[in-house]
Amino acid sequence: MSPETQKPQVLALLILLTVLATSGCSIVVEKATDSFGTNLTSAILNQDDPELVRDGMPAYILLMDSLDEGNPDNPPTLSAAANLYASYGAVFVDDELRAKRLTSRARDYALRAMCNTYTDSCDWRQLNYDDFVATLDGLTEKHAETVYIYGFATLAYLRAHSSDWNSMAELPQAEALMKRYLEISGESANASAHTYLGVILTILPPALGGKPEEARTHFEKAIALSGGRDLGAKIEFVKSYAKLLYDQELHDQIVNEVLDADPKADRLTLTNVLAQEEALRLRAEASDYF
Repeated sequence: MSPETQKPQVLALLILLTVLATSGCSIVVEKATDSFGTNLTSAILNQDDPELVRDGMPAYILLMDSLDEGNPDNPPTLSAAANLYASYGAVFVDDELRAKRLTSRARDYALRAMCNTYTDSCDWRQLNYDDFVATLDGLTEKHAETVYIYGFATLAYLRAHSSDWNSMAELPQAEALMKRYLEISGESANASAHTYLGVILTILPPALGGKPEEARTHFEKAIALSGGRDLGAKIEFVKSYAKLLYDQELHDQIVNEVLDADPKADRLTLTNVLAQEEALRLRAEASDYF
């Protein structure tokens, strides 16, 4: 199905859900919206046309805002909104101020989702590191999905605010949170959590507290768990580790692997296509960087 034929169906879906949200069918809406966020995420991740996603995501984001207005305490809706805002702000927005604004909203949505499922998280923003870590002991497997979304939204926020040293002071909390997610998730953990940890551990250079070798372990774990199909993890490995340590051999090896790979993979297609676009840029700029 071409993008041109998809758009009317997308519009029809948006109209249908908006009508439901403004009608008295509250039970139908709650059941529909709980699954809508999950299905929407899958559809986006399986799309191989980044521009279609770039053009379409604002409509979905506004839809999630409207659903939140009607049901403000629903964790699945809040998590879906956080995921969309974080993804759009981190991937498709080039303007720094706009990226900061969108990822801030993502983190706000994610914290509300956490607060509605785990009350000890409600004050996370105001806690120092030790008090924050103390609250993580109460997290269990039932909180894992919401913790994952909050961790992703936090990473998107920190990357967008990387020039703000007050925001960078939150990196240890972000690291502790993602490690706790891996503990409570066990074998069902999303492999991308290892990528996020790798990024968190390399946002700062080693002299300022970065941990590149520990990060490398997480990047390699994420790649292995995906059977090498997660090209986004490979590109983050290049950008966050190989470039940080000026390892051109590793840089060139992984960039070539990404460009030679088939990007089609369940729930990885969009990020893989974007990774190949980034790999082309990295290859073109390598001679100037190294």
